[in-house]
Amino acid sequence: QVQLVESGGGLVQAGGSLRLSCTASVTFLDIDVMGWYRQTPGKQREVVATISGGGTGAYTAPVKGRFTISKDNAKNTVYLQMNSLKPEDTGVYYCNLGRYARNYWGQGTQVTVSS
Repeated sequence: QVQLVESGGGLVQAGGSLRLSCTASVTFLDIDVMGWYRQTPGKQREVVATISGGGTGAYTAPVKGRFTISKDNAKNTVYLQMNSLKPEDTGVYYCNLGRYARNYWGQGTQVTVSS
């Protein structure tokens, strides 16, 4: 059973930084794609950043240059470093593991950016 546990959310002022962490209960495989998604009230969950098994990151346009996704295979953990935060970054952030056409989700962590 794959379990993902996120941490690191909180309340921060605009311009500040947060680092989210997501630890998996399983060892990462080369075929895994890890990702961070954000959901706000009344909207669908949307991708923020993904990282391939080889460590290549990809970002949605609004966060490029501000967010960095990374992972530590030895710790089964993926990170999202968020800098220069804006109020529009507010939402619940979910960690995702994509493996063999299945998706696994964490419970989410709230990020609130005040103006």
